[in-house]
Amino acid sequence: MTESAPLLSVRDLNAWYGESHALHGIDLDVHQGETVTLLGRNGVGKTTALRSIVGIIRKRSGSIRFDGKDMLRVPLHRTARHGIGYVPEERGIFATLTVEENLTLPPVIAKGGMTLAEIYQLFPNLEERRKSPGTKLSGGEQQMLAMARILRTGAKLLLLDEPTEGLAPVIIQRIGEVLLTLKQRGMTILLVEQNFRFASKVADRFYVVDHGKVIDTFAVEELPGRMAMLNEALGV
Repeated sequence: MTESAPLLSVRDLNAWYGESHALHGIDLDVHQGETVTLLGRNGVGKTTALRSIVGIIRKRSGSIRFDGKDMLRVPLHRTARHGIGYVPEERGIFATLTVEENLTLPPVIAKGGMTLAEIYQLFPNLEERRKSPGTKLSGGEQQMLAMARILRTGAKLLLLDEPTEGLAPVIIQRIGEVLLTLKQRGMTILLVEQNFRFASKVADRFYVVDHGKVIDTFAVEELPGRMAMLNEALGV
């Protein structure tokens, strides 16, 4: 593990939906170039953690530092400008715009973003469908598009919420290949995933979340020895 400061450092993160206390002091680090996965069942706080980091959930406390900046003080509409790209589970593409319009609409915020040619090389399906509106895309193509438009912006950190949910095995395999390619390019990724078999192929480290808390953390090399715990935590 690198000894440099984490790109993302979260400490004692608490979050609330109204009066409901959803996160109870989460700590996590993501270093430059790492792929880190939050594992856990539905409803334990994984998505809430991502939404809190981005700033969608404003009722929160603790510390969120990204690239040396205090993100707790950054308004939601400025988060992306600081280099955090978020792909929600519902994907959030513009359904009436074409693939290419979806890709070119977000602004480039920093150097290092992919060109359209590079994106189409990574996602050949999108090049084939570049003139198709979002409504005509399959679930897998929508997921690819949601990821691809972030990659164009030059974001330093990609937050992915359940990217394999509801997709066919062949598409899941393709998304895994894309994540490995991004990893080779030095992209930093924080991934929420229930499918730890998928996550084990792409992640460097894992945080297991339950009832709004991190109950375990380990490196991918330690996965075989944690299977019993994971089976119980994930209800497999």
